[in-house]
Amino acid sequence: MQYLPQLFENNRAWVEKMTAQDPDFFRRLADIQSPKYLWIGCSDSRVPANQITGLQPGEVFVHRNVANAVIHTDLNCLSVIQFAVDVLEVNHIIVCGHYGCGGVKAALTGERLGLIDNWLRHIKDVRDKHSDQIAPGMDMAARWERLCELNVIEQVRHVTQTTIVRDAWSRGRNLIIHGWIYRLSDGKLRDLRVSVAGSGDVETAYAKGLRGLR
Repeated sequence: MQYLPQLFENNRAWVEKMTAQDPDFFRRLADIQSPKYLWIGCSDSRVPANQITGLQPGEVFVHRNVANAVIHTDLNCLSVIQFAVDVLEVNHIIVCGHYGCGGVKAALTGERLGLIDNWLRHIKDVRDKHSDQIAPGMDMAARWERLCELNVIEQVRHVTQTTIVRDAWSRGRNLIIHGWIYRLSDGKLRDLRVSVAGSGDVETAYAKGLRGLR
């Protein structure tokens, strides 16, 4: 008995489609991995990096976790960043959050979900740090959207603070960190204008991004 036969059928159909369009597609894909982008996004199943950016397999290196967090003790995330920067030599790291993020909402409201509450403590820190921007006077939808945006901006800053990125910049690497957010209801990406190309630009970009939310 084969479990999930529909997924295998979908796979066969996809292989046939890709091979019909490009007979050498899988050979090229197997030969080398040379993406220009690292995508750090949310695990939410509605935010697939390749599809929403129109990129093919092999064009974007992906790390995903709940609420697209970059935490300095998370060796999984740090290892992905290090491999992307030092081995794959990507030129862009994109931190992409999304409106309607369940993890961000739980951090905002204090809802208890179980073990993940420990992970979401980091998002609650963002909430507490920027309490003036998510004041109780705002309606719930507006507060939720604002925390989603603030979370991206903070995570971009966290990426720039890693020794991996700092060392790459000190070596003269062309490496730019970006902060984007995705809206589920229309499928569109928004640039939060916090792109950073060097250690000297971090605080300026951070302040500019926060001003842009007001």
